[in-house]
Amino acid sequence: MKKTIKLAIAVSILTFISCKDNTPNQPYQYELNPAYTWGYVVFYGDYYADYLNENNVLTVNLFTDSLKINNQNELSGYGQYLFLEDVFVAPSDTLLPEGIYRVDNSGEPFTIAPGINDTIDNQVYTLGAVINYYEPNPLKSTQKLIVGGKMTVSRQGENYSLNCDFVLQDSLKLKGIFSDTLPHFDESLQREERNSIYIFKENSLVKEKKTIYKFFGKKKNY
Repeated sequence: MKKTIKLAIAVSILTFISCKDNTPNQPYQYELNPAYTWGYVVFYGDYYADYLNENNVLTVNLFTDSLKINNQNELSGYGQYLFLEDVFVAPSDTLLPEGIYRVDNSGEPFTIAPGINDTIDNQVYTLGAVINYYEPNPLKSTQKLIVGGKMTVSRQGENYSLNCDFVLQDSLKLKGIFSDTLPHFDESLQREERNSIYIFKENSLVKEKKTIYKFFGKKKNY
């Protein structure tokens, strides 16, 4: 009788292990419809004028409320950080105008440069639109490229409403909303200063990547 019980227990354990091994690991679920609670815009002017594109360029930065700037002026916490590096607007625009912005690499007004990984001199640079996930488990923190979709911008006074409907590199849909004031900072460069943003390396011209703005810039007035 005892042998029968032990045999039944052993079979049960083997069955459990077998079922567990045959169960595929579920993919980690990232937030795909975040509510951004704060953000800012940086104005760079006609950043690509030397490439025959006279349109002005903005970057849009949106964060969920668990991400903060700490005393060292660094981003800390967990959540999502939406970074739209090159948002093109008309030469007459200095603030983010209302309209529908589509992810497109044409450089035309009301377009957002798609996210890409560009290799220059054996180094990989991430450019364009991305979503950054800062997770409690650092192994799950990641960055994903935004390769398609659109963003709708509306404004009432100083309050902006942004509705995102993007497509990620893994074909997942990234939505998200923002509704609040959106400070603008001016980092535009005069033409005679623009050479300072280029570096020469092995006879190649590499544009220095714009990084997260540290709130040192001049705030634009509405």
